[in-house]
Amino acid sequence: MGVNIWQVTMAGLFAGVIGTGLGGLIIASIGNPGKRILSFILGFSGGIMLAIIFIDLLPEGLKIGGTTSTFVGLLMGVGLLALLDFAVPHTHVSGEEDQRSRYIRVSILMGLGIAMHNLPEGLAIGTGYVVSSLTGWRLMITMMIHNIPEGMAMAGPMVAAGVRCPKCVAITAAAGLPMGIGALAGALLGTVSPATLAVSLGFASGAMLYIVFDELIPEAQVQAKGHSGTFGAVAGVIIGMAMLSYLG
Repeated sequence: MGVNIWQVTMAGLFAGVIGTGLGGLIIASIGNPGKRILSFILGFSGGIMLAIIFIDLLPEGLKIGGTTSTFVGLLMGVGLLALLDFAVPHTHVSGEEDQRSRYIRVSILMGLGIAMHNLPEGLAIGTGYVVSSLTGWRLMITMMIHNIPEGMAMAGPMVAAGVRCPKCVAITAAAGLPMGIGALAGALLGTVSPATLAVSLGFASGAMLYIVFDELIPEAQVQAKGHSGTFGAVAGVIIGMAMLSYLG
């Protein structure tokens, strides 16, 4: 095959774990915030996630597999999260411990969404190495940078829940592990169906989209002092777009 399977797998793990972990470290370093900063962070997480969905995931899905596959995946992602939401009902404002549990729940759901789309991105790295080492290396660096805002978005609810920095970084880094699995699969398979990749990217987009509008943005407004939640969401979109456009 001419491909070092161990090297490709480690490249995928590096891109995923370092990328999301670094994003988590950036947000977790803020520590336990007051309500104004908390609402800003939650809005910021939602804004970054929207940028990832509409600047990165959906355009990539449309480019790779076309409208139908991407749209089917999008509906599946929204549908699954809606079913989970109805199966595990919650209220937006309750006791402090209940609210903390909600933030943890949101972070876990976001982490699952990020992990879901890290798998097909890992496939891209693996197939890139099949083409050439240089192509694979470039894809690895690109995916690592793309993962930084994703780790930032995932860390927002954990910071709101008071999760300590080392644990926050470890959890966000773990969301990048599937990228290593995807890289291994991509190197072994050599190629993956464009429709499969498009459905996967659409699915992750739909799951994240539901979380943003059902959890992050509403909670940012509930906790807001003045327009802190709105400013956070707008800043998240702008910074997310800038990172994805200029650093990717």
